[in-house]
Amino acid sequence: MEQYLEHNKSIRAELLNSVSHLSDEQLNKEVEEGRWTIMQVLHHLYLIEFGVAKAIQYTLKKGEKQSANAKPIELIVDRSTKIKAPSFAEPDETFITLEEMKVKLKQSSNDLLQVVTNSNKDQLKDKAYPHPTFGLISLEQWVPFIGYHEKRHIEQIEELKEKL
Repeated sequence: MEQYLEHNKSIRAELLNSVSHLSDEQLNKEVEEGRWTIMQVLHHLYLIEFGVAKAIQYTLKKGEKQSANAKPIELIVDRSTKIKAPSFAEPDETFITLEEMKVKLKQSSNDLLQVVTNSNKDQLKDKAYPHPTFGLISLEQWVPFIGYHEKRHIEQIEELKEKL
């Protein structure tokens, strides 16, 4: 589990580094009609991580044992297939500063870390929660999913930066 958390941490550092030189105005600027701003992408990542932490916590408490075969979650980085965000993870259009978003991302990261480090490792393997694309994923696999998901969106952010 430690390697998954380190993996996520390094991708988060890459994510924050990719936007660190942009102004709050640039981060919140719509560069293409109907596409998210860079800040909305960051907000989406916060909402996903927060939601996954809550889902793991809930499933550990209430969920029954469900075995889930290992899924190729690393494929989420492939952006050739468009995936609609679940409604709970749709970012809003509020102007958010990078400093505010860094606080949110740190909080969601801490929430996930807390849930994982305080969990029974066997239960993380033995319980599962559904993903809209991959189906049932073990709680253990949800942890590295966060990093792969952020990696996917770093590419999106790079595309948006080119259009600024």
